[in-house]
Amino acid sequence: SEPLRPQPTFLEAASSRVIVMRSLRVSALIGTLLVVINQGDVLIGGGDIAWLKLVLTYIVPYGVATYAGARAKQEQSVLLVSGEHPDGV
Repeated sequence: SEPLRPQPTFLEAASSRVIVMRSLRVSALIGTLLVVINQGDVLIGGGDIAWLKLVLTYIVPYGVATYAGARAKQEQSVLLVSGEHPDGV
């Protein structure tokens, strides 16, 4: 039988390739949508872009997706070790 691996730390889970790549995709999609919604008139009209807001518009969805993915990975690890079904069934 394969030895049980300990639960990954939050940073280990958050920095895993799967989580990072998924978070980047979510950030690109949601961030772009939010930029169009929030600064579309500036982009089309040629006004001054609020660069800090633009950067944060991509960072926030990345952080949310990373947090959710890392916590889910940690919880999955606990369930696998305990033998519980993920849905509590």
